[in-house]
Amino acid sequence: MEAIPAVLTIAGSDSGGGAGIQADLKTFASLGVYGTCAVTALTAQNTLGVQGILEVDPEFVSAQIHSVMSDIAVKAVKTGMLANAGIISRIARDLRYFKPVNIVVDPVMAAGSGDRLLRPDAVRTMVSELFPLAYVVTPNLYEAGELAGLVIKDVEGMQEAARRIHDFGPRYVVVKGGHLEGRPADVLYDGAGIFVFENDRYETTHTHGTGCTFASAIAAGLAKNLGVYDAVAQAKDYVTGALREGLAIGKGHGPVHHFFELYRLAGMRLG
Repeated sequence: MEAIPAVLTIAGSDSGGGAGIQADLKTFASLGVYGTCAVTALTAQNTLGVQGILEVDPEFVSAQIHSVMSDIAVKAVKTGMLANAGIISRIARDLRYFKPVNIVVDPVMAAGSGDRLLRPDAVRTMVSELFPLAYVVTPNLYEAGELAGLVIKDVEGMQEAARRIHDFGPRYVVVKGGHLEGRPADVLYDGAGIFVFENDRYETTHTHGTGCTFASAIAAGLAKNLGVYDAVAQAKDYVTGALREGLAIGKGHGPVHHFFELYRLAGMRLG
C-alpha cells in the first residue's frame, strides 16, 4: 500500500480552532495528506480576536522539527505564525539542514482581527533568512504591501508587489487579493510570467483561517506532486468552497468549513 504523503506545518496554535495549526491540520486531512506540526506559539484566541500570546522557546520549536523530520518523510513544509526573529532564524537553520523541497511560507504578520502576530523587528529576519529557502510565498494584501513598500489598490498593484517580493528569493509568489472589491483574484508570479486566479465571491462573515487554509492547501497539493499552478488552483477552489459553507460558530468571524466536501458526501448538514 502506497504511503500517504506527509506535510509539516510550523505555526502557532489557535485555541478557537479556526486558524493556525488547527486549520492547517484540518486542511491536510481534508485534502488527503498526513499532517504533522511544530508549534511556535500558543494563542488565547477566538472568533473575536487574540487575547494573549505565549511564544515557544526557539530550541523547543527546533526540537519539534527534528522529531518529525528525522523520522517522517515530509514532502512539504508550511510555515505560518513564527512570532519572533529567534524562532525564524532557528527554523531557517533546520530547513537548511533537512533540505525539504517544497517549502510554503505564509508570512503571517497579523490576525484577521488586526492583532499583531509577528514582532516588527522579525520581518527583516523572515525576508533575509526564510524567503530564499521558500518554494512558494503567500502574502495577503496587507503583508504584500508591507513587504513590497506599496499601497495595493488593484490587481496591477498586486502584480508589482509579487515582482518585488520575488526579488527576495522565493521561487514563486502568490499575492492573495480576497480583500479587493469585485471577484476575488490571486496573483501568481514565477519570475517570468503572471497568472491570475479568479473565483466567485461569497458574502460571509465566516472567514477566520482563510490564509492559513490557502497556504496549507498549496502545501498539500505540492506533497501530492502537483505543479505549483495546479496546487494554487486547487487551493483557490478549496478555500472558496470552505468559505461558501462557513461555520456559524462564535460571536465574531466564524471559521471556514474545512470538511465541507466530506460532510456533503456523508449527507451531513452543512453550515
